[in-house]
Amino acid sequence: MFCRQDFGYFYGVSKITQYIFSMKRLPVFIGLFILALFLTLSSLGSTKKNLPPGKYEDVLHRIVRLLESDHYQPQAIDDAFSKKIFQKYLKELDPEKAYLLSSDVEELNRFSTQIDNEMLGEPVRFFLAAGKLFQQRMEEASVLSSDLLKQPFAFNLRETIQLDEDKLGWSKTDADRKERWRKKIKFQVLERYYELTEQREKNRKQADFIVKSDEELEKDARDRVRKQLERAFDRYRNKFTADDQFNLFVNTITNTMDPHTEFFPPIDKRYFDEEMSGRFYGIGASLQYDEGNIKITSVVTGSPAYKSGQIQAGDVILKVGQGKDEPVDLTGYLVPDAVKLIRGRQGTEVRLTIRKPDGSVKLITLIRDEIVQDESFARSAIVERNGQRIGYIFLPEFYADFERTDGARCFTDVAKEVAKLKEQHIDGLVMDLRNNGGGSLYDVVQMVGLFIEDGPVVQVRDREGRPTILRDKDKNILYDGPLTVMVNQFSASASEIFAAAIQDYRRGVVIGSTSTYGKGTVQRNMGIDPNSGFFSSNSELGTLKLTLQKFYRVNGGSTQLRGVNSDIILPDNLENLKIREKDNEDALAWDEISKVAYLPWRMSTDIKSLQKIHEARMSANTRFQTIRENATWLSNVREQEYPLDLQRYQELQKQIQQTVKQNEQLYKLNDPLKVKALPGDLERWDNDKAKQDRYKAWLKSLELDIYLEETLQVTGDMIRSANTASKK
Repeated sequence: MFCRQDFGYFYGVSKITQYIFSMKRLPVFIGLFILALFLTLSSLGSTKKNLPPGKYEDVLHRIVRLLESDHYQPQAIDDAFSKKIFQKYLKELDPEKAYLLSSDVEELNRFSTQIDNEMLGEPVRFFLAAGKLFQQRMEEASVLSSDLLKQPFAFNLRETIQLDEDKLGWSKTDADRKERWRKKIKFQVLERYYELTEQREKNRKQADFIVKSDEELEKDARDRVRKQLERAFDRYRNKFTADDQFNLFVNTITNTMDPHTEFFPPIDKRYFDEEMSGRFYGIGASLQYDEGNIKITSVVTGSPAYKSGQIQAGDVILKVGQGKDEPVDLTGYLVPDAVKLIRGRQGTEVRLTIRKPDGSVKLITLIRDEIVQDESFARSAIVERNGQRIGYIFLPEFYADFERTDGARCFTDVAKEVAKLKEQHIDGLVMDLRNNGGGSLYDVVQMVGLFIEDGPVVQVRDREGRPTILRDKDKNILYDGPLTVMVNQFSASASEIFAAAIQDYRRGVVIGSTSTYGKGTVQRNMGIDPNSGFFSSNSELGTLKLTLQKFYRVNGGSTQLRGVNSDIILPDNLENLKIREKDNEDALAWDEISKVAYLPWRMSTDIKSLQKIHEARMSANTRFQTIRENATWLSNVREQEYPLDLQRYQELQKQIQQTVKQNEQLYKLNDPLKVKALPGDLERWDNDKAKQDRYKAWLKSLELDIYLEETLQVTGDMIRSANTASKK
């Protein structure tokens, strides 16, 4: 759902060792090592006698042992837990309750108190039985949908459809299921029919536009839905294998322990690591899902795809082969699945079967090489406003390349950007952490240290209740001027640690949605393969990202569940959506521990004065008032049943479109901000026009950002307050 979350302290054997020794935790390391050795040896020694014979039983048993022995707050694995997994897995398997019947659920109910036994070593049967039933019902739904799409739909009947899956029950009979599918498909056809009629009205006066009748458009809409459903059914047939169902089953178990404990099959773990580091080994092509195809949208200059001279935007990838292995047909694949096949170890061969825009098919062999995703790294700009020069730093994630000593680290990149901004004599600084889902804990501690003299940054408590205080030990301060931190509902984990520390030290002002996401837990990757060992995070059997600890602010309160409350609140259209940690029933609870001694910033910001000035501006700002009203209205619409007759659907869609369009206009300033790139930044991508164009588009987006504009207002208030204080 979100950006990548924290792994916590540990990202592989070498980095574990580096962290432990740097933090002087050698006794803890020795204890963990002994525990690891015991678990590994006991696993190896008991393979023949105690371990279940099958692969699924083996993997599940090992994961459960780690959950019981190491999870921060493990739930008891008993019949109550089994019943919870039973209900949740069926919901994960069939979220819209469109396939399984209530009789299927009753048939499977014999497993509802047996899943805990499967977790503890008995043969795994539940997910296989559920998968078999699901595949049977899926094939029936395929036939059913095909029959329903043969006849035109009448859009003059006043009926509605319930789209909130939590309000739906299981279909009791075949007739009930058919009726549910009839409404489901009718709604999908209605959506596309409405779009086609809108296009007709918009383009009917164009000379080359073919004006179709209502009947023709309805048929076109059905054809589009047919193709979409056929692709979905193909995906279930070709991609949703027993292994995929097992991974879903295991993650239902781990996510019930808490939302951030997760099982990664080996290929998924490698993909996750690559995204965290900003580097991967691939061909250097961007992909897009387009009408059932995996299409290339752009090629990175200098990449293997670029150097081949045979791959261009618009090409469709039909198959992917690893070296001389049999190629995999991408039918039913989505972009993330295709990416995982195309990426691999540096220097290895990947063979792509490509269909060119002219219809010709080619087999192209490429050697994977390193691709650096530098566009996801920290970047900065300067905004000139009312005689003030305010620096702006955008940080999309707390990235860290732990595999290389010279790899990209977000705190060193941010330090460089701050230094560059200081050379431009800025009067204030904005740190933008909106949509930043977290990342490296080490880097966030170091980053806070750029703005305070020294002191504790965050507390981390383990399952035994022992807190560890992570400190900034460097007394040097890179920047000591006015500071604002932008956040929203998707600012999570490491972002919340940074915002909380800045807030607790009264070092700056946090501005944004009412609160951040609320992820206050620490995860560590633990390999489950006994041959590679306890500390390996890239085992052949898979990796468990396990919640081991919780974050606490220096004031003692946890960031878990509640997140960080903004000092200055700005209304937005996502405020009423249930997307935060507190909206997940399996989230760990909020609590607090003792605060630690810390000294607030010597020139502490007067938050109350800033809030009064801000509120006075907001009372006269009709933009933000309308955004708040629109957010409430859109939230209420989502709770209602949707009409299936054209007239009411048209009216509702026009209201929604008008509201969304109004919001889009409200988000854009009438008078653009004066945003400037730092010297040399525009020339950074001279050899890659696509990247340079995206960079310019990013600068343009800042010029019209209403949220940045109000943040600059608050920063300006801080600058004036600091100047006044210095003159006294």
